[in-house]
Amino acid sequence: MIAERSWVAPGSLQRVWHKIGVKVWNTVSETWYLGFTSFGGPPVHFKIFHDKFVQKLQWIDEQLYQELFSVCQAFSGPGSTKMLYCINLIHDGFLAAVLGFLIWSVPGALGMLGLAIGISNIGETLPRPVYALLSGLNAATVGIVALAAVQLAQKAITDKLTRTLVFLGAAAGLLYNALWYFPVLMLIAGIISIIFDFRWLHRPVKFIVGIPSRLRGKITGRQPDATAPEAGIELPERPAQPDPEPEQAKATSSTVTDAARQRLPSTQQDAASASAGDNNSHDSASERIIPPSHQLTALSWQAGIGLIVAFLVSFVVIVTLRGALDTPPLLYRLFANLYLAGTIIFGGGPVVIPLLREYIVFEGWVSPRDFLIGLALIQSFPGPNFNFAVYLGALTASNFGYHPALGALLGFLGIFLPGLITVHGTMGVWGAIRNRRTVKSALRGVNAAAVGLIYTAVYRLWGIGWIDEGFTNGKSLAEDPWWVVVTATSYVGGAWYGVSPPVAIVLGAVLGLIRYAVVDA
Repeated sequence: MIAERSWVAPGSLQRVWHKIGVKVWNTVSETWYLGFTSFGGPPVHFKIFHDKFVQKLQWIDEQLYQELFSVCQAFSGPGSTKMLYCINLIHDGFLAAVLGFLIWSVPGALGMLGLAIGISNIGETLPRPVYALLSGLNAATVGIVALAAVQLAQKAITDKLTRTLVFLGAAAGLLYNALWYFPVLMLIAGIISIIFDFRWLHRPVKFIVGIPSRLRGKITGRQPDATAPEAGIELPERPAQPDPEPEQAKATSSTVTDAARQRLPSTQQDAASASAGDNNSHDSASERIIPPSHQLTALSWQAGIGLIVAFLVSFVVIVTLRGALDTPPLLYRLFANLYLAGTIIFGGGPVVIPLLREYIVFEGWVSPRDFLIGLALIQSFPGPNFNFAVYLGALTASNFGYHPALGALLGFLGIFLPGLITVHGTMGVWGAIRNRRTVKSALRGVNAAAVGLIYTAVYRLWGIGWIDEGFTNGKSLAEDPWWVVVTATSYVGGAWYGVSPPVAIVLGAVLGLIRYAVVDA
């Protein structure tokens, strides 16, 4: 008996290690190059992830991708980084998710550290060709982000409501900018979607619209025809369709379910068959193709809530110490500021720029010129834009006599940890609530509003994209037709000719240098 146990245990352990090795290899083999080639910022990253993990590898299906997009945009932290983390977490587990995050973020972080070391050793002004090159990078990036926003909007828009929410989200994001504003916009969009899908205002609106006809009926002594449509404004009601016969309805539902099951990953097809009967009873507001109800990760919803609570406790402790200490060390203040920024940044790229300027430049740690140079170059770096905090942390440490790598590490941990911890806990809760009808309906609105907010990144980058030695704080690209042409070239190249973002970035830099040679040299 003892010999049998000693023989089984190594085999079981070997199978465990083999399983772990397969998952790690999945992550390494499919994501090793993303940290080097994913240019263009979060909007482009979402498109890259969709093409790779939904269409090519089929690790997740379209519906789950849209859910993850909504969750990652609705909560704080770097949206595209959280998306990649969640995809690896769902497909291969926690170790693969952490490894995928490091593969994704470290190359760009090392590049930003090197840039910070270089910037800290240059003079107050840069050669004018460098400003021209940076402006070309910015102009090309604007075109890439605009194209990604359009492509994501095409996927998010499924009806008139989502089309309206995309437009209103973009318009609202352009008109105002505050820390609390973006999450409130997405919350409102989710509520509007629920109200629309469940027709909560149908009867009150119909009653109000019918008041004039009822008053006319009382005055003339005639009762309004109950079968006639109400006079007044036409309600945004879905067109009525005759109910099919029971057998026909069952056959139709079975056909839809079979088609949906064929589009699911093979590991989910059996569960889809088991849940098909439940889906048949849902109305048109919930008949979208939803992956079967199952726990997305090994983390339970109770553990997920516990992880989120533990993070909130750490956040309160760090922020409280930051304010309570009379003279906190500079590096602690740096970490606390970036930890705070990583916690309260909702909406990703459009918000991170002004917030980091407030928490770093306004503290006097980094000059406005160095901030703007880093901002221009981070757009041309692969990987997450939140690596900008690595650049700012390294510059802060260098400017005050510390080693730049120490500031870079504090910036990296401070900006990324809040979003990754909270999204990991959220995945535990999400597996328990994702198939509720109200949740699915709310996600539809949140997703549309989040896509609309991507257009704010286009607007803000456009407004500060042109830099030169006379205006190092940035000017609008619209003030010179050349930059407008560079932006349009980047957009058209990607939309019509399949030019990849890295090639478009390089082309923008070359066009910037050409402008300098023709106009300024």
